[in-house]
Amino acid sequence: MAGRYRLDSKLGGGGMGAVWLARDNRLGRDVAVKQVISTADLDPDEAEDLRRRALREGRAAAQLAHEHAISMYDMALHYGEPWLVMEHLPSRSLAQVMNVVDTLPPYVVAQIGANVADALAAAHAAGIVHRDVKPGNILIAERGRDAGIVKISDFGIARAKGDNDPDGVIIGTPAYFAPEVARGNDPTEASDVFSLGATLYTAVEGQPPFGFETDSIALLHRVARAEIIMPTHTGPLTEPLLEMLQPDPARRPTMAQARDLLARVVLGPGGSAAALRGRPIQNEDGTIPSWAQRSAHFAEPARPRGSFVDRPLGAATQSTGGPRKSAKGFAPADLLDRLLPKGPVPDNPQDRIVAYAPLAMAAMVAVILVALLVALVIALVV
Repeated sequence: MAGRYRLDSKLGGGGMGAVWLARDNRLGRDVAVKQVISTADLDPDEAEDLRRRALREGRAAAQLAHEHAISMYDMALHYGEPWLVMEHLPSRSLAQVMNVVDTLPPYVVAQIGANVADALAAAHAAGIVHRDVKPGNILIAERGRDAGIVKISDFGIARAKGDNDPDGVIIGTPAYFAPEVARGNDPTEASDVFSLGATLYTAVEGQPPFGFETDSIALLHRVARAEIIMPTHTGPLTEPLLEMLQPDPARRPTMAQARDLLARVVLGPGGSAAALRGRPIQNEDGTIPSWAQRSAHFAEPARPRGSFVDRPLGAATQSTGGPRKSAKGFAPADLLDRLLPKGPVPDNPQDRIVAYAPLAMAAMVAVILVALLVALVIALVV
């Protein structure tokens, strides 16, 4: 790509395009590259708008250099299409973690929040509003010296302050919208504060602050009315979260103030967020949580992949209410659960092949059995 980057494997995708693991042949390092949705079949004006969005993202993210934010390296053009080249962090997203561990302790969540708030405070100081803070955009490094380090990613719909979308288009994930955004107002620094509060609430409570809702429009109405469910498991995080989730944006703390409130939950009244900067998240006993390490094995996911924690606008959300109970007797769904890989899908292609090997073998056996059955029927008929 662009005569420099060799694509390796697809890491994921979103509203603005696919993200790939690639090799920078010039500098000899792994990078993440984001392919903007192809403009080949679009109207020229729409195509140009997409290119402007990508360039805007590159410009916005390039202004931010922080230990807890994914770095932007380059904006490359390939056959006239823009590709964003970013830091590659081998990691699990908080959404992936939430799909397997159900809830996290307030002490750990406070560290995640303080680190992310620190990066977002720097973004706000540079005049950048993220606009899509959610569990899927919070990454936790899972290997090497960086294991346990938290970084906010995907400024894919970030905007410089005052640079808003045309036609009042609402972009983002409804479960983490601030009430004023759900009502159609432009996102601001205050709405980023609310979205981070909603994300941390979800990590502790096991559900978003507005609960579960399969209808995105109904969810938007609930968010617009600021009908949050009072938390019951947040402990020392309760006061900071309720401040961040204030319905009136004017009454919310700034991101820097939210960062300090969260840091004090970890370090005590005199604690400073600077003491947490660049430090991996830890349990109260000083160890890195097992789910933040690549070697971690998850026995049974509490929620299916792609659950409520990362649903974009327009996608159905679903709730499970906790781990699924196994019914007596045989159920095809139970067999499928046994064959599918447990926990987050590996990033490495070789690991992914191994993870899906049982499912592939089962499919092969099924094909052979069907072929034998057809052969037997033909033999009996003839």
